Amino acid sequence: MDFKNSDTIPGPRTEDRLPHTAEAAVKIVIVGGFGVGKTTMVGSVSEIRPLTTEETMTQAGIGVDDNYGSASKTATTVAMDFGRISITDQLVLYLFGTPGQERFWFLWNGLFEGALGAVVLVDTRRLDVSFDVMGRLEERGVPFVVAVNTFPDAPRYPVAELRAALDLAEEIPILDCDVRRRASSRDVLLTLTQFLHSIATKGAIG
Repeated sequence: MDFKNSDTIPGPRTEDRLPHTAEAAVKIVIVGGFGVGKTTMVGSVSEIRPLTTEETMTQAGIGVDDNYGSASKTATTVAMDFGRISITDQLVLYLFGTPGQERFWFLWNGLFEGALGAVVLVDTRRLDVSFDVMGRLEERGVPFVVAVNTFPDAPRYPVAELRAALDLAEEIPILDCDVRRRASSRDVLLTLTQFLHSIATKGAIG
């Protein structure tokens, strides 16, 4: 369509428009190492068509990107993923998925700006890649919950063992999830909003 000669410019799809009942919007970032499921999570839970910036992986990443456990992955996020979900009629979450490769981490600073909280996605086959991720959140003072994406071939550990391995404080929620399932991803976001509310309540009392 030639927009230059058109009298009107098409707006967002009806299903993508912000609900008229929305009173508050919160920015949430979904972070984690390469291939842990960030793009899948945004896509599974978003109520609008998600915006993705995936590009085909090339040989340039060989020896640079750690794709252990993701050998079949053919595309990767190079900027961000974006989606939206209404937690209630009044509360809307804007979701920003970050790129996983370390060489794109310089983009994280902008994505973290204004974020109220974060979800750290974890793959138990590669727990070590989570430390830098959580460290960056802690440096910026962004509260987070940890969601263990249950890959079929990944080992399963009791929560207490995972908490110790990740050196997580007792108050930080940790839960299993399957990012392919909308209900599971939504439960993670609900846990995060409840955690943020508890922090705000404690702050108000203190």
